[in-house]
Amino acid sequence: MIERIVNPAAGTGDSQEAAEEQTLVETLRPRTFAAYIGQPLLKQNLQLAIDAAKVRDEPVDHVLLYGPPGLGKTTMAGVIAHELGSNIRITSGPAIERAGDLASLLTNLEDGDVLFIDEIHRLPKVVEEVLYPAMEDFGLDVMLGKGPSAKSIRLDLPRFTIIGATTRAGALSAPLRDRFGHVHRLQFYSPEEMVQIIERAAKILGINLDRTAADEIAARSRLTPRIANRLLKRVRDYAQVKQVDTITRRHARDALHLLEIDDLGLDQSDRRLLSAIIEHYAGGPVGLTTLAAITAEETATIEDVYEPYLMQIGLLDRTARGRRATPKAYAHLGFTLPDAS
Repeated sequence: MIERIVNPAAGTGDSQEAAEEQTLVETLRPRTFAAYIGQPLLKQNLQLAIDAAKVRDEPVDHVLLYGPPGLGKTTMAGVIAHELGSNIRITSGPAIERAGDLASLLTNLEDGDVLFIDEIHRLPKVVEEVLYPAMEDFGLDVMLGKGPSAKSIRLDLPRFTIIGATTRAGALSAPLRDRFGHVHRLQFYSPEEMVQIIERAAKILGINLDRTAADEIAARSRLTPRIANRLLKRVRDYAQVKQVDTITRRHARDALHLLEIDDLGLDQSDRRLLSAIIEHYAGGPVGLTTLAAITAEETATIEDVYEPYLMQIGLLDRTARGRRATPKAYAHLGFTLPDAS
């Protein structure tokens, strides 16, 4: 799949581009609940849990954060660790290939530390089973030797908190999911919150951006901070080349037009998918595998990357018979809605 600027997943392009985006993200990440814009109910619940844990002088129960990519799960993990006054170790499910990898991570933690596991649904089953006693009893079962002489010993671990993040909560096994004391979903941000996020980022990056430009970027950012920051970076590039002192709505629109991102935040790939449903299948319904074949995309890519936003803004319906373009999609793309008769 071609890398898309509106892809909410973390950058996966060339190493230099990915490094630049990671640097940008690290610069813009808030460190406290007060600086974290949006997710008010989540912040309230986590603040309550942290305050209670401090009173009891205990680690916070393990936390599972789930939701679409780009909404701030990794950032929230860092905020939790900062509010606890704890160190945070960051890893991901695919990076922990063997039980020994997990044992190395856990035995190097200290009391009160936070271990953040991104894409926790991708932990290998053998690693997941080793994690159960560590989460419940802060113990690690280790096998010494092989064959008939093998024996198991238990190592005591420091009292720590695991924060897991996933875009696919349903892919977690029930035993693992049940071991998290706090399970929270991150919601999409409101347009007003997106404007605040963009204005905060512009201030940190030293960009002169008026409110109309922030509104324009927010409207096309799919209510996702990661995409908003990426678009802001591209608008900044445009303004610097054009020697613009203060970015206005017109400058933002011109920059985003060059990127082929329309007023709803759809890019060329989104429009191609919807157009295929309308032009080839009279608006649907059309099966997922058929749609994947005609757009030359994988079914998982359509389900995880394209569909969530298109469904959220009412351009696509997912039915038992397949995918269907809505009347709003016809209007947005300039197609004539077929006569119902």
